Amino acid sequence: MRRYFLATFASLHNRNFRLFFSGQTLSMVGTWTQKITQAWLVLELTDSGTLLGVTLAVQAVPTLLFSAWGGLLADRLNKRRILLCTQAASILPSAILGVLTATGNVSLWIVFVMAGVIGTVEALDKPARQTILAEIVGREHLTNALTLNNITVNAGKLIGPAIAGVLITGVGMAASFFVNAASFGAVLLALAFVRADQLEPPVPAARSKGQVREGLKYVRTNPRLAGPLILLTVTGLLAWEWTVTLPLLARDVFHGDAQTVSSMFIAMGSGAIFGVLAIAGALRATTRRLIAASLAFSALLVFAAIAPVLQVTLVLLFLLGCAGVAYRVITTSLAQLEAAPSMRGRTMSLFIIAVGGTSPVSAPLLGWLCETVGVRSTLAIGGVGSAIVALLVMGYMSGHDAKQVTGAQEIHDLGDKDDAPSRSASG
Repeated sequence: MRRYFLATFASLHNRNFRLFFSGQTLSMVGTWTQKITQAWLVLELTDSGTLLGVTLAVQAVPTLLFSAWGGLLADRLNKRRILLCTQAASILPSAILGVLTATGNVSLWIVFVMAGVIGTVEALDKPARQTILAEIVGREHLTNALTLNNITVNAGKLIGPAIAGVLITGVGMAASFFVNAASFGAVLLALAFVRADQLEPPVPAARSKGQVREGLKYVRTNPRLAGPLILLTVTGLLAWEWTVTLPLLARDVFHGDAQTVSSMFIAMGSGAIFGVLAIAGALRATTRRLIAASLAFSALLVFAAIAPVLQVTLVLLFLLGCAGVAYRVITTSLAQLEAAPSMRGRTMSLFIIAVGGTSPVSAPLLGWLCETVGVRSTLAIGGVGSAIVALLVMGYMSGHDAKQVTGAQEIHDLGDKDDAPSRSASG
């Protein structure tokens, strides 16, 4: 038991990772406090699920357009310095939203503009934030660090919505935006105390033309990267827009309020944290486990779509959080372990686009589907579609692995034939 406990928290023995982990956890609490508040603000301003989806799309467009460039910057430049700049820049849009909401001057177009600014900063921030873990803990503990790092996101999902629910109903929405603005200070403080001399030296990419296209080609021609990327992209398009589907599920299906939305995100976040603690010490990133986690996620999403009462839905969202974190960790681990160090930033930028950059399409699409065919049907479509693609990707990757094994065997057999005369002569 003690050995498993030590393995679960192996990365936390690293001082730099402890600092990074603590800062990111506080920042994600603030981020999710703002996400829930922003979604509720848009619904109050417009009463439209489609416009809620459009708001998220506006925030995600920069991820689609600029994340590949953010990945190239992460491959070329000092990742810690990139993060210091992006985290400082993130304070401004949240503070502006807080002031305008508090003074009663907020409007939908202002929310759109601030969402676009936030998305632009995130597009440059996320590739560096994902790939700096390899420099902090090294290859040996990378999967464990990525797994534990999911606690930061899901602690945000767990605590942030609860704070948002209290602030929206008891204080006012402006307070949530101020909480998020203040949370970026925690990241800046943590990064300031990170010991740069203890980071694993990066392998910077030399400057040349066409390096973004080079990253695309690199992933496209490697099935062990292309397969997970395809699967994650489809899931991002059909299923991963919780800030669209869960507020509408709470309001339209269960006739709830902001507290109901908070309880849904709390259930999913607590499930993800439980999942992280359960798998952190033993998880290994393999193709088979990726497909299994994806199918489990898809099945639970379908069950959540048909759950008859809120209590059952909350249980299923808890389990969905467990499956979802395993799915995401295996995918990102495969990507970082398979990619060459000098290509890691550009590779991860494509996986970031698969989740966040699909929102310009998926957020309005899912918002429209929720209004047209209903929230339950929309969730079911996401689950079934993701399962079908998981099975197709399994066949694609299995076929590639089989070709590799066959090729290796042919080379081995040819070597045996070439060695046969020399063995006979020596005999």
